[in-house]
Amino acid sequence: MRYPASEKAEIIHLVEQSHLPAKRTLDKLGIPRATFYRWYDRYREGGVEALADHRPRPDRVWNRIPDDVRGQIIDLALELPELSPRELAVRFTDERKYFVSEASVYRLLKAHDLITSPAYVVIKAANEFKDKTTAVNQLWQTDFTYGAPRPSVGEAYDWNAKEKGGLKNDLFPAVRGH
Repeated sequence: MRYPASEKAEIIHLVEQSHLPAKRTLDKLGIPRATFYRWYDRYREGGVEALADHRPRPDRVWNRIPDDVRGQIIDLALELPELSPRELAVRFTDERKYFVSEASVYRLLKAHDLITSPAYVVIKAANEFKDKTTAVNQLWQTDFTYGAPRPSVGEAYDWNAKEKGGLKNDLFPAVRGH
C-alpha cells in the first residue's frame, strides 16, 4: 500500500514517540522495518518533502539505439540505397562494429520513408489455357505458384525421379508430366 508523504511523516513521529521498541510498534502498524527505515533515512536527509513518492523513470530506454548511431544508419542507407535492411544491418555491424538487428534497421528506415516497395512482376491471366486438355480430368486446377512436388502422407517417393518421373502415383498424371 502506498502512503502519502504526510502519513509517512506521521508514522515516523509515532514510532519516535512510542515507548515500545521500533520493531514492535511497526509490527502493530503492519509496516515492514525495511520500508520504515528507508522512509526514515529520506526524512532525515530531506524532511517531509523527501517522503513524497517518486516513480523511478530511466533517463532513456535501455535498448534504444543512440541518436548518433541512428544517424549513421540513415547515412549508410542513403549512400547505398540498393541494399535491403538485412544487408544494411550486416554491413553496418561489420564496418562499425556496432550490432543492429535487421528489424531495427527496417523500423528506422520505415520511420524515415526510406523503404521502397519490392518490384512485383505482374502476371496477367490468359483468356484460355495454352495447353488444352484432350480428355476428361487431365487438368483439374491451375496455380501461379511454383513448388517442387512433395509426397504427402502415405505416398511413396522415388529418389531416382530424374529417370522415372518423380512421384509413384498414377492418380495425378499432371504431376508426373504426362
